[in-house]
Amino acid sequence: MNLKQIQNVYFIGIGGIGMSALARFFKQHGSNVSGYDRTETPLTKTLGSEGMNIHYSDDISLLDKDAQLVVYTPAIPSNHTELKWYRDQQYTVVKRSDVLQMISNDMQAICVAGTHGKTTVSTMIAHILRHTTFGCNAFLGGISANYGVNYWSSERDCAVIEADEYDKSFLKLNPSIAVVTAMDPDHLDIYGTVEEMERCYIEFIGKVKDTLIYKHGLKHQSKFIAPKKFTYSLQNDSADYYADQIRMKEGAYTFDFCKQGQVMSRISLNIGGMHNIENCVAAMAVCDQMGLDMDQVSEAVAAFNGVHRRFEYVVKNDQHVCIDDYAHHPEELAMLLKSARALFQDKKLQVIFQPHLYSRTRDLAEGFAESLDMADEVILLDIYPARELPIEGVSSEMIKAGMNMAAVNILSKEGALHWVEAAKPELLVIAGAGDIDQLVPQIKKILSES
Repeated sequence: MNLKQIQNVYFIGIGGIGMSALARFFKQHGSNVSGYDRTETPLTKTLGSEGMNIHYSDDISLLDKDAQLVVYTPAIPSNHTELKWYRDQQYTVVKRSDVLQMISNDMQAICVAGTHGKTTVSTMIAHILRHTTFGCNAFLGGISANYGVNYWSSERDCAVIEADEYDKSFLKLNPSIAVVTAMDPDHLDIYGTVEEMERCYIEFIGKVKDTLIYKHGLKHQSKFIAPKKFTYSLQNDSADYYADQIRMKEGAYTFDFCKQGQVMSRISLNIGGMHNIENCVAAMAVCDQMGLDMDQVSEAVAAFNGVHRRFEYVVKNDQHVCIDDYAHHPEELAMLLKSARALFQDKKLQVIFQPHLYSRTRDLAEGFAESLDMADEVILLDIYPARELPIEGVSSEMIKAGMNMAAVNILSKEGALHWVEAAKPELLVIAGAGDIDQLVPQIKKILSES
């Protein structure tokens, strides 16, 4: 199938961050793009303004009967009316990962996998390739702050792809270069056991055609088979690539980029979060292995503005700092809160967190409690269910029950806004992967005007 010659393509779940990148890919190559999603969001509104016809009712009369290709996200249930109709009528129906597989077959694919960090690393790599004029096609799991999109194209047959481990989708990709950032337990509703999840990461690594770059200290390293292998770390000088002489200033950093005895001094990274230095080391390692001019790479890093909802400063003034982040795993939360503490040591750290998925809360409640105990005060929202039905006995109370250090309350979204009005937090972190981002504009307004 020649993807660039498809005239009509239909997306079921078009508003997903990964799905919308593919929708933009087809639109940019001249296809008529339409689709369904459950609710209207700022992203679906933007897609509509770009010429895509989107509706929000699961209704056969509204779908595109001329579609040559139907793409769906695995988050869509199998009994979805439109999905079932297309299958019954023998249309070509594929998962999002199938389309990415075709793209990774046709291009030099740089695929970034990992329980966390993959959105930032992939966006950094894609930004550097674009900024240095090397060029790439970017399929990202977040909105680049530099460009305001999660997809862009290039004449060069190079693609940067966020390799999603959900539904084992990343096993369909054929990476020329791969980055593995982490293998912490997640999506156990899909994998069943941690061992099966780790086995699939090893299988993904085995598909790498050229270069593997992975975080120093990952488990099962002896089983990582690739033509070329390199490790990276935040500051461990046993890794092939690492940072040294890290300096913090006004929520940003400078550091030295070290590789196998060579030092590139004073790299400027103008986004917050110590973990983002490590992400930057990984991205720069990829560019080094690709043979890019590293002075140009350094200039591109200094111009990187981050990813929306990844340690994003919503408010930053003398009275208030508010950071919004997509963190939805205990390890991500721990890194987020540790970085916020380090950057703003004199401020009381308060957190609003929305757990994502009943199964993840059930499996990782103890880890969430431990991470959130790093804060001074925590507001927990109810669990965002996404694709799941409720699980008996699983609620935000599970996290609260395991916490010891922080003051903690469970509130509705409306209650959280009232709390912000009353508390006027000086250092507020908003975290979660559900619909908590809907609160951000209102919280920004409250804190900016106080």
